[in-house]
Amino acid sequence: MNIKHLGSVIIAVSNLEKSVQFYSEIIGLPVRNKRGDWAELGRDGATVILHPASRPINTGTSIENGIVIGLVVGDIESAVQELKSKNVSIYRETAIHKAGKNCIVLDPDKYMISLFEPSSEGGPQQARGFHGFAPV
Repeated sequence: MNIKHLGSVIIAVSNLEKSVQFYSEIIGLPVRNKRGDWAELGRDGATVILHPASRPINTGTSIENGIVIGLVVGDIESAVQELKSKNVSIYRETAIHKAGKNCIVLDPDKYMISLFEPSSEGGPQQARGFHGFAPV
């Protein structure tokens, strides 16, 4: 198998329109393509694809279902304040690590979104320049 890179992450959602609004208007990912029951969002590289769940989805945190979306931000404090002002649920407040700062927020279906601001000291990096932390 010759995998070049991650193309997308597909998320089953309970309400497509509400989730598109959250990821585009609140998180800031532009809608690249939307048709029927399919919405693709993102800038460069991998995209987030939203698709209605065919049956009721997990209503707990995504620790139980293993889904975490990692986003790199330029200023985590201003990002968190902006999300709080838009009534986004904070799952874990900002923590400082050697590699940078990390916070976890929840989308409308309680999927976790890990926000990460890399340290200027050049801490450890994951493949392809992505930095992030999963919950522990």
